[in-house]
Amino acid sequence: MAKSTFLSSSIAKKVAMALSGLFLITFLALHFFINLTSVFSETVFNECSHFMGYNPLIQFVMQPILVAGVIFHFVMGIVLELKNRSARPTAYVKYDGAANASWASRNMIVSGLVVLAFIGLHFYDFWVQEITYKYVNAEVVDPTRYYSELVEKFESPVRTGLYCLAFLLLSVHLWHGFSSSFQSVGFNNKYSKGVQKLGYAFAIVIPFGFIFIALYHHLLNH
Repeated sequence: MAKSTFLSSSIAKKVAMALSGLFLITFLALHFFINLTSVFSETVFNECSHFMGYNPLIQFVMQPILVAGVIFHFVMGIVLELKNRSARPTAYVKYDGAANASWASRNMIVSGLVVLAFIGLHFYDFWVQEITYKYVNAEVVDPTRYYSELVEKFESPVRTGLYCLAFLLLSVHLWHGFSSSFQSVGFNNKYSKGVQKLGYAFAIVIPFGFIFIALYHHLLNH
């Protein structure tokens, strides 16, 4: 009975974490496409950013849900990892992880924690600055300020390098996480292979797209 309860509880937690992960993937894609406009049009980027920054639905509904989703996803990941380790009755005499699983799947907790640290820094860097601008200093609204602020963030080579490194680790995290999220919610049919390939493509295109944007603005201003 105890084993059955543990399994059902573990499955429920995996499904919950998978759903939160899929939600975060959707946000990540939206965030990428908005940032990508900065490469092609300063005006469009400013307009998109201003809309996201002042739309009540996004600010007071979606943003709190996003923050809660990030916290939930990573806390649940840590909880599941600790439960899986404690559930093993004895340590393996010899464990060859590479024979049964990829490096990405065996180190999700590592890449996840690094990505979480980056999200925390990114959140502080942009969200706190935005809140200070709008509500603390109560400055006159300037809908054209976003592009210059973005460019300024990528002036430092150290900052740009750390940003790129974080997205490399995010790519590793997504390489396993995208397809496993669909498996966790029971999506296991003839389309599974296609979803897996889509996941691999997403894990490459989106993180490396962010890296391209960072390097583009860094090199353009040097």
